Amino acid sequence: MSIDALRDLMPAYAKDISLNLGSLASETVLNDQQKWGCFLASAHAVGVAPVVKAIEAQAATVLSPEAMTAAKAAAAIMGMNNIYYRSLHLMKNHEYTTIPARLRMNVLANPGVDKMDFELWSTAVSAINGCGACLDAHEGALRQHGVPATQVQTALRIASVVHAASRIAASEAALAA
Repeated sequence: MSIDALRDLMPAYAKDISLNLGSLASETVLNDQQKWGCFLASAHAVGVAPVVKAIEAQAATVLSPEAMTAAKAAAAIMGMNNIYYRSLHLMKNHEYTTIPARLRMNVLANPGVDKMDFELWSTAVSAINGCGACLDAHEGALRQHGVPATQVQTALRIASVVHAASRIAASEAALAA
């Protein structure tokens, strides 16, 4: 399976999502590792089987095994962090922000790929998971290291389209069941 196969899964009412998948797959604002890492981390963040399989297959043609693992690690660690930090952000009692999280996050210090690529993938996953605190933190780190806004925006575009394709695939599977 590939991005083209995933595009073929999109029904007529989701033509825009299909077209966006195609244009983002050929996007050149990000290098291949950054782009396919965003695709892969986003797919794993949503976790809809046909989307994960299609994007895994496409990403495996471009990414090293280390980058594949790091993109999945971004989805995993942000799956935890986004819930925790979004909760702290939403709660009126700010005392919780003064208490150490006491959650293991070692992969953030040593993701196995370029740190800014991992930050970009973490930004995409944080967008999917809706954590404003994490979005601000990762976007800030990217901008501090000179990553242009167009690259951050492209990661967000990938996240939004992968999320939409995943929701459509899940909805269509529910109708077929």
